[in-house]
Parts: sequence; structure tokens; C-alpha cells
Amino acid sequence: MKTTIDVPDEVLIKAKVFAAARRTTLREMVVQGLRQVMDAPLADEEKQRKAAIQRLLKAMQAGNTEPMVPLKREEIYDR
Repeated sequence: MKTTIDVPDEVLIKAKVFAAARRTTLREMVVQGLRQVMDAPLADEEKQRKAAIQRLLKAMQAGNTEPMVPLKREEIYDR
């Protein structure tokens, strides 16, 4: 699909030189750049989601990790 994008002259010149030095096209660079930008937020969101889950799991851990000992009948009624 064709489209028109207004790019500052100095950026376009640098991009063309960059593409030529790497033996690729300006079109391919734009496509790669767009894909990279569109995929980046997904990775960031995934990292944030995993961090939130880790915080939640840590908060849910019991503070008392001693093993439970069954109470005797007398101990139950003393309390």
C-alpha cells in the first residue's frame, strides 16, 4: 500500500545514507522500524504484568511460615 509521510529533510537524508550503507531500502527500514515500535509496547506491558503478578504473589505469602501443630483439648478450651 502506498502512503505519504512528511519527514524532515535532515532525517530523510540520514535515513537514505543509513539504508545505502546497509544495502537495504528506505521502505524496508520504515517497515522494520514500524514493526519494532508496535511490538515494543507489548513487551513492556508483558513485563509490567509479570511484575504486578510477582508483587501480588509476594503480598499473598503468609508471614507466619511455622508448621501447624495440632492443639490438645485442654489448649483449645484454655483460650
